[in-house]
Order: sequence, then C-alpha cells, then structure tokens
Amino acid sequence: MLSNKRIQELELMMEFEKVEECFKEVSSWIENVGRKRLKETVNLDDSLEMLLQAQKQFKEFDLVASEYCRRGQEALKKMNQWEDFSFVDVHSYRAKLQTYEDQLEEFCTQLDETRHRVCETVRLYEFFDKVR
Repeated sequence: MLSNKRIQELELMMEFEKVEECFKEVSSWIENVGRKRLKETVNLDDSLEMLLQAQKQFKEFDLVASEYCRRGQEALKKMNQWEDFSFVDVHSYRAKLQTYEDQLEEFCTQLDETRHRVCETVRLYEFFDKVR
C-alpha cells in the first residue's frame, strides 16, 4: 500500500510539472501581453469609425486571449483529480495551482467584462449615429 501511495505521489508530481509548464506559459502571456492589451482598451475613441477599428483589433486579441484562458482551464480540470488525495506533499502543489487559478479567473473575468463593454459601446455609438 505504501508503495502504491508513493507511485501515485510520483505520478501526480509528474502531472503537476506538465500542468505547471502550461500555466507558466499562460501566466507569462497574461502578464506580458494580456493585461497590457486590456488596459489599452480602457480608453475607447470618440468616433464610431475609430471605435469600430478598436473593436476589430479587440476581437483579434480576444481570440488569442480566449485560447489562453481555455488552455489554462483545461489544465485546471486535469488537476481536479488531486481533490481525492490527502497526501501532505499535494497541498503545496495545490497552493501553487490556486495562485494560477486565481490569476486565470481574474484575467478571464476582465476579458469578459471588456468584451461586453466594447460591444455595448459600439452599439450605443451606432444607435446615436442612426439618431443623428
């Protein structure tokens, strides 16, 4: 039983290393690219033409950002199996995963909010453009 437990621990550590590599890549992209691009989208232009251009650029960014969010979420799903294990060593890995999960969740939420804000702003400008 002890041998089986150790084998399971080793398998989980190997799985964690794979997931951690994925998360390091996702985390690096979020910090170095994603957050900067979201900040750029805070100030939307005053003309409909410029706003439509910003929306087009955001959609291109959104495709890439959504892919990173998806990859991060898939990696988290793989680690859900850890909930069934009570090894002491697993808790330190779980703490690292929680940090990655929090970062990913925050970014994905900001991405969703920005997507909604851009869409609503374009609709509002289009409405005012029709009213004129």
